[in-house]
Amino acid sequence: MLAHPSGSGGRDRGGRARLNGPLTDIDEQELNVNKTELRDAIASHAELTNAQADKALEAVISSITTAVAGGDKVTVPGFGTFESRERSARTGRNPQTGETMEIAASKAPAFKPAAAFKNAVNG
Repeated sequence: MLAHPSGSGGRDRGGRARLNGPLTDIDEQELNVNKTELRDAIASHAELTNAQADKALEAVISSITTAVAGGDKVTVPGFGTFESRERSARTGRNPQTGETMEIAASKAPAFKPAAAFKNAVNG
C-alpha cells in the first residue's frame, strides 16, 4: 500500500482507503487513490516537497499522454506499457430508442501491465 505522510491508515470520510505503509506493500483491501494522495506518497517516499512531487507527477502524466497521443508506446519496466489502440468503425444501438447507429472509428488509450506488476497484485 502507498505511504501516507501522516502515517495514518483506514478510510477517509468518503469511504476511500487512506494510504499507509511502505510504497511497495500491497494491501488486500480496495484502494482508491486520488492524485493528491499519490502526490503525497511520492513526496514522502522520495523525500520531496509536495510542490516538487506535484511537478514530477505532472511531468510523468504529461510525458505519457503526449507520447501515446503521438502514437508512441511508453514502457515502464516492471510496471507496464501505455499505448494507443485502434477501434474500428462498427454498428451500435441507441439504448434509449433501440435505433441502429454507426459508431465511428477511433483511438483509445490502453495499458498492458508487466508481469512483475501482475504478480504483485496477485500476491
